[in-house]
Amino acid sequence: MLVTKPVGRDAATKKYDILSALLAYGLSQDKHRQRLIMRLMALITTRYNWQRDELSMGQAEIAKLWSVDTRTVKREMAKLRALGWLVEKRAAARGRVAVHGIALDQIMLDTKPMWEAIGPDFIARVAPQAVEEGHGSNVVPLRPASAPVADGSLWAEAQAVFHGQDAAGYAAWVEKLTVVEVGQGVLHLMAPSRFHARYVATHLVERLSVIVRRIDPSVGRVEVSG
Repeated sequence: MLVTKPVGRDAATKKYDILSALLAYGLSQDKHRQRLIMRLMALITTRYNWQRDELSMGQAEIAKLWSVDTRTVKREMAKLRALGWLVEKRAAARGRVAVHGIALDQIMLDTKPMWEAIGPDFIARVAPQAVEEGHGSNVVPLRPASAPVADGSLWAEAQAVFHGQDAAGYAAWVEKLTVVEVGQGVLHLMAPSRFHARYVATHLVERLSVIVRRIDPSVGRVEVSG
């Protein structure tokens, strides 16, 4: 499942769908997560540039918008980055503020448990393939996606999480990745070919990095070679 950039003819609908997913998910969480999601939604609705995927706003401005101090801003922004929902594109420097992107794919993956509560029309828009599968689609996968083997390792846990999110994507791209080493905060993976490695690096490495960080915060990113 990939979220297309919410620009063009259907931009308004796509934006509302993303915000609806965040809202429904937030309402299902405890008060601390609800507040964090509300703060993110405030940033999105007031200052996020959807077309360029840029959120450029100083900590003092954010503190004013959120009615908090800058220490709270630093703490909450760090939580959003740890979730993989915010991605730092340019660090703050003298005379300029940090620029963040918003990982819409990751947000939609994390909010998926609440899609059904929003309604079948929502699911039909954001994941039409799920509707087809639920009504007996005649599209047959090349092979069934077997569940990863649980051996207690970091990579096995990460594979299990990815498989739960996207079984077809796991079977096509993640299952064949093997661990080279874990060191200095990086999980190094080997792909069976250069093409495979390029695809994973382009389309999946950020999702994998988020999953791995959530399991083991000491491992900050995933790198793939082939």
